[in-house]
Amino acid sequence: MLAKLLLCGLAAGAILLAVGSPAEIAAAAHGKELFERRCSGCHAADIDKEGPRLRGVYGRKAAGVTGFGYSDSLKKLNIRWDDASLDKWLINPDVMAPDTDMAFRLADAAERKAVIAYLKSLSGQ
Repeated sequence: MLAKLLLCGLAAGAILLAVGSPAEIAAAAHGKELFERRCSGCHAADIDKEGPRLRGVYGRKAAGVTGFGYSDSLKKLNIRWDDASLDKWLINPDVMAPDTDMAFRLADAAERKAVIAYLKSLSGQ
């Protein structure tokens, strides 16, 4: 009986690690709502639109979607997208890649954090 309980506890812990803490799950859900309202005019998870598809963007090299027509400045940006780089990008893309095609800004830090949590969830991280 104790072994069975221990196994169930370990399995539940593994699931939580795989999907994130309750706070991470809530942030990603809020981020999805924000993404759908604020970003989906130009971006989608699985198809290229005005902007590139974003599933897998977290951890991906900048300008890393094969076949998408990125700006020259973004192609020259030698970074991988993570919390810090995505945050800086969403504050003002032109600071990171002058003359980039993305004009959108997300000034609110809490909203940026939530959108980044959603993008991270799309990348399985």
